Amino acid sequence: MKVPTGPSGPYRLLARALTAGVLVSASACSLHGVMRPADAPSVEPPATSAAPSLTDAQASAALITQGELGGRWSATQGGATWRDGLLKTRTDAPDCQRLLDGLYAEDLLGEPTGARAVVGLDESGNAAQLRYQVAAYAAPSEVDAKLAWLRTLPSKCAQFTSTDVRGGRLNVTVVPSVLPGVGDAREGLRLTMSDASAANAGDGSGAAPMLTLDFAAVRVGDRAVSLTNGGLGGAAQDSTQQAVQIGTQRLQDVLAGRPPTTAPVEHSTMPATPTTAPVKPTTMPVHPTTAPVKPTTRPVHPTTAPVNPLTGRPTEPLTESPADTDNTTADPADTADTADTADTADTAGTAGTADTADTADTADTADTAQEG
Repeated sequence: MKVPTGPSGPYRLLARALTAGVLVSASACSLHGVMRPADAPSVEPPATSAAPSLTDAQASAALITQGELGGRWSATQGGATWRDGLLKTRTDAPDCQRLLDGLYAEDLLGEPTGARAVVGLDESGNAAQLRYQVAAYAAPSEVDAKLAWLRTLPSKCAQFTSTDVRGGRLNVTVVPSVLPGVGDAREGLRLTMSDASAANAGDGSGAAPMLTLDFAAVRVGDRAVSLTNGGLGGAAQDSTQQAVQIGTQRLQDVLAGRPPTTAPVEHSTMPATPTTAPVKPTTMPVHPTTAPVKPTTRPVHPTTAPVNPLTGRPTEPLTESPADTDNTTADPADTADTADTADTADTAGTAGTADTADTADTADTADTAQEG
C-alpha cells in the first residue's frame, strides 16, 4: 500500500493527530477548571472604608448637661485665668511636666482620631470649672496605654516643685482619685498646688492649696470620656464622680441606640433651701370687738323693809332714789349704802325680835292680872 505524501500524506495525519490532542487537552482543562474552582485566580473585593465608631451626632448626644449635676452648675462663661498662671509652670521631672502640659492642653489621653464633643460648666458655689469631653481614638490599646501611664503618676509625681512665669515656686502633690466602676477601663487623679514660699515660712502651718483639680477618664471600646473639675475654691469630688457615672452610662446608651438614661440628680450635699418662705397667717387672731358687758343696774335692794310681827307694818319706809337706778356702775358709796341697808335690816330684825319678846311679856302680865 502506498503511503500518501504531501499534503495528503503522513503530514496531514500528524497534523490531525496534533489538532485532536490539543482539543482534548483544552476540553480536559476546561472540565477540570469547572470541577475545581479553587484553582481559579481569586478576585479581591474592592476595599471599603470602615464605619466610624463614633459620629459627631453621637458625641454631642453623649455629653452631660448642667441639670444632671445640680442647680449650682451653669453654662461656662469662659476659661478661668488660673489655667495660664498655674498650669503653665515648669519642672525638671519629665513625667510631671507632661502631666502639667496635658492638663493645660486638655489632651492627657492623646489627640482624638474620630469625632469629639466638649461642654464646659461653671459652679456657683466655689467658682469651679468642669470641662467634659467625649471622643473616639485609634484603638482601645491606645487609650489603655495612656491610662496605665496616668496610674504611675501618684508615685512618680507624688510631690514636686514647679516654677511659674514670674519665678514663683509652687508645691504640687498628686494622689489617686476613686471613680465609679463603670466602662471598660478608668483612671482618676487629684492635683493640688500651694505657694512654696508660704509653706517654707517656718510657722508650721504650711500653705493652703491655691488650686485643686480633678482629672478622670473612662474608656468604652475605642471611645472615651474625660474631664477636669476644680479651681481656686476647691473641687467637689461628688461632682466628679457623678459626671463620670452619668456620662459613661449616657455614652453606652447612645452607642446602643437606646434613649439616654438620666440618673437621679443630687443637687448638693448641703440641705436644699426652700424656694418660698413659710406662709404666714393672712389675718391676726380675732380680738373681741366689744368689752364684756357690765350690769346696767346695781343689785336690786329689797323693796320693802322687814315687817313688824305685831303690827304687820314695815318697821321703816324704804325708797330707792332714781339716781341709784340710773347709775350703771357701782362705787364705794353704793357699797356703803348696801352695807347700811343690811345693817338697818339687821337692826330692824333685832328690834322686831325684842318687840316680840316685850309683847309676850305684856300678854303674860295681863293673863296673871285676870287670874288674880
